[in-house]
Amino acid sequence: MVCYLISFMDTCYSSSSSMFSCSYTIYQVFDGMTVTKPSFCQFWRNLLYQKPVKWGYRSFHFTPVLATINAEQMRTPKVREEKPRFKWIEIGPNITEKQNLAMVQLLPKMTKRCKAVMKQIICFSSQKGSLSELLAAWVRIMNPKRADWLAVLKQLKIMEHPLYFEVAELALQEESFEANIRDYTKLIHGYGKQNQLQNAENTLLAMKRRGFICDQVTLTTMVHLYSKAGNLKQAEENFEEIKLLGEPLDKRSYGSMIMAYIRAGMPDRGEALLGEMDAQEIYAGSEVYKALLRAYSMIGDSEGAQRVFDAIQFAAITPDARMCALLINAYQMAGQSQKAYIAFENMRKAGLEPSDKCVALVLSAYEKENRLNQALEFLIDLERDGFMVGKEASATLAAWFRRVGVVEEVERVLREYAVREANCKVSN
Repeated sequence: MVCYLISFMDTCYSSSSSMFSCSYTIYQVFDGMTVTKPSFCQFWRNLLYQKPVKWGYRSFHFTPVLATINAEQMRTPKVREEKPRFKWIEIGPNITEKQNLAMVQLLPKMTKRCKAVMKQIICFSSQKGSLSELLAAWVRIMNPKRADWLAVLKQLKIMEHPLYFEVAELALQEESFEANIRDYTKLIHGYGKQNQLQNAENTLLAMKRRGFICDQVTLTTMVHLYSKAGNLKQAEENFEEIKLLGEPLDKRSYGSMIMAYIRAGMPDRGEALLGEMDAQEIYAGSEVYKALLRAYSMIGDSEGAQRVFDAIQFAAITPDARMCALLINAYQMAGQSQKAYIAFENMRKAGLEPSDKCVALVLSAYEKENRLNQALEFLIDLERDGFMVGKEASATLAAWFRRVGVVEEVERVLREYAVREANCKVSN
């Protein structure tokens, strides 16, 4: 439009040179030169304000100028400011002893391109640039493949390097890394181990923005993270989302939700899920059973503890001494000394060597019911079978005797018992 206007004005100006008698051209006006001819200035003023311009006996109307042209901007091209790139300089001998030791520990099977970037990361300093610029330079210069990225991440994880998570996040954004959903899940799980729930949530959101759909593994990981953080509501929401996928739930999904209920102080709801698993012939890991047994044991729910202990055996998991101790503790807290003693004896019949902790728990159960004679008979039977009372059980017994004031009497009874045993051995 402007070019058409300029051409038209040149034509008009040349045809009416006698009227203006001016030696200036229209281009000089655009170059910012001063025009002193009043008639010429009046012409442009009329043009800008849409006033009719008279040429002899005719009037012409012009449309308003649509754009203002800055001649300086037309002359001077814009210069694009390029961001400073990371300057790749080979790592020389001037490194610290710690850095040198880290380089020595690099896996020998690593490729040269992987070792090159590992050395840069080990000796990285913010004064050289950002970590993203470093990795961009590596991609530009050495053209790494997915296998190279994985090798670098594996090495950083083995070294427990502080830049591992930052490198992993930047790798997910690189086209050469060829990220998949499992890469995001691994990073989320890594954040969970460090109790960095917010970073895990941010990674999950980034994964969704890039078009990945959450699967059962990812959602199970989030259930586990929310469980550890004590956020039962979020754990339940993710567990329900797993069900909506329409796929059969596995023992990891169930186990993560059971642990969430246990941490929330709801072992009964965890046990209900355990029953749901049994109905589908899915058996939880021993750590889930042990956690549920411990939850009932700590609150003194002996019936719940016994149910879980039975479920452990039905799941073909052989109870160990710690599981037996948890069952005995449940009976001890409930004040059921006889059942605590039976659980102790069943453990011995199963061929398990009772720990000093188990002996102390049985003594505590007797103490709650003030059954001193039964406690002494229990100790005598153990000594007859060659079992030596340990430190914890002795401390429990001594504290009990001090409270009832029978220290001297007990010592006398034990001495008489020792003499009697010695005489029996001599006669035999």
